[in-house]
Amino acid sequence: MAGFILDDRLAADTAAIGRLALSHCLLMNDCTYPWMILVPERADVREFHQLDRADRAVLMEEIVRAQLALQAIYKPDKLNVGALGNAVPQLHIHVIARFKTDAAGLRPVWGVVPAAPYNAAALKDARDRIAAELARSGPFAAI
Repeated sequence: MAGFILDDRLAADTAAIGRLALSHCLLMNDCTYPWMILVPERADVREFHQLDRADRAVLMEEIVRAQLALQAIYKPDKLNVGALGNAVPQLHIHVIARFKTDAAGLRPVWGVVPAAPYNAAALKDARDRIAAELARSGPFAAI
């Protein structure tokens, strides 16, 4: 974690849920889609292959934990996982619960509709539910 700083854009667009063994676990502040972001706490890492072998294995398990949490809570039709980094180069993994009826339909979620921030109560509820589910599946530190 030495030298790790969360990108300002990620911090501005998300709410912290907690920390897994490797990653910050964030909730995208857009109630249109249940959407988590995992950010490995490694300085100056832009690409998945820049992580060492052990960190890659941990990150893969954390992605699965995020998927299982979203699946258990929201019962989506599909879970999208992606690491794009076009706008924010810091390595971060999107885990998005998708529904046949959601605003984006079969398209990617970016730019389809404007982000709809959670109200305070809904944000707390989503964070608490995800944190509880992550804590059930292994080491997790709530923020």
